[in-house]
Amino acid sequence: MDLEAPLKVLAFDVFGTVVDWYDSVARAVDALRLGVPGGAFALAWRAGYPLAMDRVRRGELGWTKIDDLHRMILDDVLRQFQVRGLGEAAIAHLNHVWHRLDPWPDAVPAITRLRRKFIVCTLSNGNLGLQVELSKHAGLNWDLILSAESFHHYKPDRETYLGVCEIFDIPPSAMMLVAAHKSDLQAAIACGCRGAFVQRPLEYGPGGLDALPPAIAAALRTATLADDALAVRASDLNDLADQLGCPA
Repeated sequence: MDLEAPLKVLAFDVFGTVVDWYDSVARAVDALRLGVPGGAFALAWRAGYPLAMDRVRRGELGWTKIDDLHRMILDDVLRQFQVRGLGEAAIAHLNHVWHRLDPWPDAVPAITRLRRKFIVCTLSNGNLGLQVELSKHAGLNWDLILSAESFHHYKPDRETYLGVCEIFDIPPSAMMLVAAHKSDLQAAIACGCRGAFVQRPLEYGPGGLDALPPAIAAALRTATLADDALAVRASDLNDLADQLGCPA
């Protein structure tokens, strides 16, 4: 990969990389006292996410915001767990839990450090309104919020990564995707962008990938990254800031 262009933009995956969706969703479900385990409910909801996006890619659905996909998945998960008697207002509030996810402890201070040296933006499948409210809730300060909604393509479609480069008028090698998901990074690197893999061993809760449906877990496990394909591998976002020379 050509790394001649100086690094200018860090584009962040959000769900799982910057914010802890598992614990946040599990707590919200447990607080409703639905008689179902919040952690299992959170995993089932998340497991429906790639399947719902694929329905849009196949043309079964028109372009659909993630808020609306989340609601479609939530309705299915409520049926799966045989949850009854939850009113429409409560379901709508629960669906917007994705607007109220808490950040990982290192996220806010590390992004503040990184922003002193680089342009930092989001590159999430979460729609724009979701990300604005999430960022305000979590105290995240971005230079720009970008979304799959900005390009009408979900990651890992190449239009998302190259769309960031077009917005900032930079070559792909001047953009680094920061993500905890190897498949996301694979796609960005295939477009000529740089990548930073951030470890989030608790993203899927204490059970890790074993708690996910086997097909989804297998796909996540088989995603690999060549050592020479990445600029950075980091234990967390503060480690990333250290490696990129951003003072504390």
